[in-house]
Amino acid sequence: MQSYTIGQAARLLGVSPDTARRWADAGRVPTHRDETGRRLIDGRDLAAFSTELAKNGASEDDTSHTSVRNAFPGIVTAIKLGDVAAQVEIQAGPHRLVSLLTREAVEELGLEVGMRATARVKSTNVHIDRV
Repeated sequence: MQSYTIGQAARLLGVSPDTARRWADAGRVPTHRDETGRRLIDGRDLAAFSTELAKNGASEDDTSHTSVRNAFPGIVTAIKLGDVAAQVEIQAGPHRLVSLLTREAVEELGLEVGMRATARVKSTNVHIDRV
């Protein structure tokens, strides 16, 4: 059975190691110690916990957690939905950004023309975060 350190679990869950440690301290996810004393989480326990977080919402606040640094907060000005793909336009000050993503992603984010959103640019990709 694969086990994960608190840090590895935090990366997989998309949270800080401190958050993962607090969850473990509170008993939300079971841990055990290896021969060197490190706290580990069994893979099956981590999988079950990550599924629970996804169902209940993992965020402790409405802050977006991302490694993408170039953020363009703006307003959704257009959405073109296809059967599988979608095109979302955001006006962020003087910048017009266009992102191609799946229709499913647009629906899950609940994107609509007129709502605030943030376009995040990393290399050649544009990520859309709902605000």
